[in-house]
Amino acid sequence: MPLATRRAALALPLLALPLVARAQGGSSSWRPSQAIRIVVPAAPGGTADISARLLAPFLQAHYGQNCVVENRSGAGGVIGTQEVVRAAPDGHTLLLGNIGPQAIGLSLYRSLPYRREDLTPVCGTVRGPNVLVVHPSVPATTLPELVAHLKKNPGRLSFGSPGVGQSPHLTGVWFCQATGTEAVHVPFRGAGPAALELVAGNIQFMWDNLTSGISQIRAGRVRALAVSSADRNHQLPDLPAARETLPELAKFDVNTWFGIFVPAATPRPVVDSINAAMMQWHGTEEVKARWREMGGVALAGTPEDYAAFVNAEIEKWGEVIRKEGLQLEIG
Repeated sequence: MPLATRRAALALPLLALPLVARAQGGSSSWRPSQAIRIVVPAAPGGTADISARLLAPFLQAHYGQNCVVENRSGAGGVIGTQEVVRAAPDGHTLLLGNIGPQAIGLSLYRSLPYRREDLTPVCGTVRGPNVLVVHPSVPATTLPELVAHLKKNPGRLSFGSPGVGQSPHLTGVWFCQATGTEAVHVPFRGAGPAALELVAGNIQFMWDNLTSGISQIRAGRVRALAVSSADRNHQLPDLPAARETLPELAKFDVNTWFGIFVPAATPRPVVDSINAAMMQWHGTEEVKARWREMGGVALAGTPEDYAAFVNAEIEKWGEVIRKEGLQLEIG
């Protein structure tokens, strides 16, 4: 499905693509002259890291240059992002960015050491929904029933998340904003601890990443009501998208997502070359199988497609965060 949206096209200021004409070299003219680094602004083991380590060997074979993954976690992705922003704009340092530091963080944090214009989007890797799960004791088997239960008990139910400002937290915030409901947010240090508290019945519901929450659903420990994406997910095809269930959720569309960025001054032939390589990578059976296994959807397309997608995400989460009045210091 196309990634560009009218709203993204109108959003200002936009993430810009380099103004270097394709005629100056084209997508196949640039090749790296030294090793490529893929900086992951997160710890090993998560989806960002998985994406980078799936991509690195392909780029290494494609270009005939070493390609290494470096994890630079800390400060919600700010440390790794800042390292790439400061790197030479020559295609040898890539950022495996994500929804946190490249969209949510731009509105969430009071003083970021970089701007949205400091990075150029190249190509996405994968996106995937969050899933709304409730403890079996909650008297709701559908999302509308949960909303009705929340409205009868304002402020009496709690929802968990892996931390303030994380995608599952803000998915819950937007859900409550859109449905006019109140619930108490309980942050934990990671999705695992939050899921354990949900299974124990100490919180009543949460929006969990599908990739991490699907095992609890299949084991029957929690009840799934909906996915956050605009469309259903192939891993749970009978589970509706949230926007299918209530008119007030018609615009509800949340995905965690990941993709490659480069420093803003990177010439267009470099961007085109890396994008072309990544589009070949997306077409491999290994990558397709991995995304299916994770419940993910390929985030493939042109640099313009990816830039429009990222801009729409920045605007969407900025509106949710401003409405909530949520601001954090970088820590």
